[in-house]
Amino acid sequence: MKTLREVLGVITDGVQVAVKKVDFSYGATHVLIDIDLAITQGDFLAIIGPNGSGKSTLLKIILGLLPVQQGNVILFGQELARFSQWSKIGYVPQKAAHSGAFFPASAAEVVSMGLLSTKKFPKFLGRQDKESVESALERVNMEAFKTRRIGELSGGQQQRVFIARAIVNEPEILFLDEPTAGVDAETQQRFYDMLDMLNKDHNITIVMVTHDVGVVTKHVNKVACLNQRLVFHGTHDEFCSSAVVQDILKGEHHLVCHRH
Repeated sequence: MKTLREVLGVITDGVQVAVKKVDFSYGATHVLIDIDLAITQGDFLAIIGPNGSGKSTLLKIILGLLPVQQGNVILFGQELARFSQWSKIGYVPQKAAHSGAFFPASAAEVVSMGLLSTKKFPKFLGRQDKESVESALERVNMEAFKTRRIGELSGGQQQRVFIARAIVNEPEILFLDEPTAGVDAETQQRFYDMLDMLNKDHNITIVMVTHDVGVVTKHVNKVACLNQRLVFHGTHDEFCSSAVVQDILKGEHHLVCHRH
């Protein structure tokens, strides 16, 4: 059996996720081809690309929701098949807010589900758990809505609650799949400001699949562009000056390449 060093080559300090030579197909349709990607501690990474380019598929492979058909995924120094420290990872799936709109639970109860998933039977919440729930809601500015039913909240508020559920276990990295789909531009901006705070003030690595390139590039420090293959992975500034990426995304996105 190969050692981890042999699988990855040179292991870089601070790498939390390493994707090495990953291919994936749905039947005869190739979705991902020869993907190499490293995510390091403190990154705020946007994964972008045309529709059908494999963005969400790559996220699901990293999270173990889809099988690794070829290649390797390493999480916190362990091969995916052996990885068990899932509390280090938070995940907000695509359309999470829409799926919970009619769920008969309060915001605090939704967040508490993130804690119950890590507990053995019998599952119950103690005082410290309840404090963790309130802390998570406070981080996303939703503590005032903790007793409100999730279905009574706006789409942007619901998404903040699902972020709180994802971070209640104090993860080191947070994955989000199209988190602002269906919310207005002003709500999007506040949402990205919140992610920026989680990244900078709470030292949570952020990895986000998004179509909102025009807004999000004001916040991210890394960009990965997929089009079945990884056609670009680098810093925000390198991304803005990349002719390859401009050609791939031509006509689909308005890029914002300045910072505030």
